Amino acid sequence: MNQTTGNPEDFKSRPTPSRLWQILRLIPLALMLLSVGILVVMFLMGGMIKIAAWYLAQLLLPILGLLSLTTLVIYAIAKRKFNRLMGMTVISALVCLSPAVMLVKPIAFPASLEKTTPSATVRLPADVPLQVAWGGDKIETNYHAAAPDQRWAYDFLVAPFLNGSDKVEDYGCYGVPVLAPADGLVVKTRDGEPDEVPGISSNNLTAPEGNFVAIQLKETGTYLIIAHLKPGSVRVKVGDTVVEGQVIGACGNSGNTSEPHIHIHHQRQDPNLYPLNFAEGLPLYFRDHNGPPMPVGGFRMDGERIILTGDVVQHIGK
Repeated sequence: MNQTTGNPEDFKSRPTPSRLWQILRLIPLALMLLSVGILVVMFLMGGMIKIAAWYLAQLLLPILGLLSLTTLVIYAIAKRKFNRLMGMTVISALVCLSPAVMLVKPIAFPASLEKTTPSATVRLPADVPLQVAWGGDKIETNYHAAAPDQRWAYDFLVAPFLNGSDKVEDYGCYGVPVLAPADGLVVKTRDGEPDEVPGISSNNLTAPEGNFVAIQLKETGTYLIIAHLKPGSVRVKVGDTVVEGQVIGACGNSGNTSEPHIHIHHQRQDPNLYPLNFAEGLPLYFRDHNGPPMPVGGFRMDGERIILTGDVVQHIGK
């Protein structure tokens, strides 16, 4: 019978317990440096690298923190000891886990309204009185602010709204003509998505914008996205030039929505190249209406009833 023996070189290449421990000792420092690096990029830099850091902070860091903490607990129970290095690992793991709070309590994407350029100032996307459900610079009045591309997005409703009906026709916004807010070039559209049942959140993650029109603004070269349009209502196609005030569709309830409304946001990147939630949001202001340039949304609860507290605005220009 042949007997084989291990190659001494193989044993040399395997980490000994002491060498393995030396490697493990670096985990707290590595986790801390990674956390600090991502946070520095997220708060001090700009562009797409900032957006990447935003999502890494919410997804990658908590996973690494949870793995480190779980491994440490198992090791401590097995060895029945706890030393200072293990304490440092716990602290590092908790730092990594902390961004997971944003998945439960969102915070606004860290972008400065004053320093983010270019902004766009356009007309309102409809002629009727519009209730601002979500809008503004703060997460309290604009839940969209947690998404980088929708940092300064708006949701507009038309009375009656929040009535709980499961029929789209019972909502004032349904079928309202949606207008081009400025001159520009149509670069992307979608039509044919069905209306969702209103009164409940649709949680449509496959086509969250529903039917929409994306316009490259003539003045800035940046992009407006107008979403949740009525199926069959989109009147423009890619390559069309639109002028301010031109009808481009009708308000609907397609996509990720709970009732008929007009969604609009302003972003730097071409939506043909960058998917939803992965572009730089830009400030969006409105002119020729009876409210502030950046109207705000928001709500308060009266028992189980939602009371909207945002601005009501109406176009008063030409």
